[in-house]
Amino acid sequence: MTTLRKIALEEHFMMPGFETYSKAFLNFIDPATMKELGQRLADFDALRLDEMDKAGIERVVLSQSGPGVQAEPDTALALRRARENNDFLAERIARRPDRYAGFAMLSMHDPHEAARELERSVKQLGFKGSLVNGHTLGRYYEGREYDPFWERMQELDVPMYLHPIDPWKPLHALDGAPVLAGASWGWGVETASHALRLVFGGVFDRFPRLKVILGHMGEGLPFQRWRFDSRFAAYPYGISLQRRPSEYIGTNLLITTSGVCSHPTLVGAVGEMGVDAVMFSVDYPYESTEAAARFIDTAPLERAQLEAICHGNAARILGL
Repeated sequence: MTTLRKIALEEHFMMPGFETYSKAFLNFIDPATMKELGQRLADFDALRLDEMDKAGIERVVLSQSGPGVQAEPDTALALRRARENNDFLAERIARRPDRYAGFAMLSMHDPHEAARELERSVKQLGFKGSLVNGHTLGRYYEGREYDPFWERMQELDVPMYLHPIDPWKPLHALDGAPVLAGASWGWGVETASHALRLVFGGVFDRFPRLKVILGHMGEGLPFQRWRFDSRFAAYPYGISLQRRPSEYIGTNLLITTSGVCSHPTLVGAVGEMGVDAVMFSVDYPYESTEAAARFIDTAPLERAQLEAICHGNAARILGL
């Protein structure tokens, strides 16, 4: 087995003081596992770098663990804490800029302030884009009030990683079934639905150069592309798009392999979207770095395809 050079994009840390936001997010984890996760989230040295070295991961793009300031009800405090987080991360990256890069945390409560903080994070701190933990207190981002943010993001030519979060209101179908409500199913439904709101809300028509990244093999969206086209043609509900829905998935919506170490699924995603739309990731420390590396190193794809997935696409899209 040959170890491929890798860049990973969905790799988390925890700034001191952000544990309160994540408490409800992680309430299903046993205390021993939570203690280990806490150690790994706080580490920027031996633990993280050792796993990267063993897996052939040359560089990771770090982001605050969810849900972060998306769960903060105070708009002014959310903005302040996002800036604090970004400054904290920039200081850690500066210690090892050869191994670490960063995604900004953004307070999406105010689109104009989010745009300003994104610009500051990219131009002053050197970040490669943002990671946003889904909706902000039930607000999604396809509405025209968010156009100033999307316009600034397009001008900066950086991606947003749209990360899972709990639904604002629990899905009735998942009521009484906590095993389905979180990472196993509910988070993917929530995040995929948010991404589709961006598509059908016309965000990518208004800003055609935007790149939004979805983890977990695209939260299932690549495998419904044909059906989106078929059913939208039959039931458009008065919506007009410049392209077929499937055409946004693979151009504006890109995916990573985080948390889905399945060769048939990877081959299917590449077949649906094209190799240029798929990137390797781990979801550290919530998934196994060893398992993710072994999965991609042994994937049944051509060498050139694997090199694009493992590092070439991320280097191109993020300017690494």
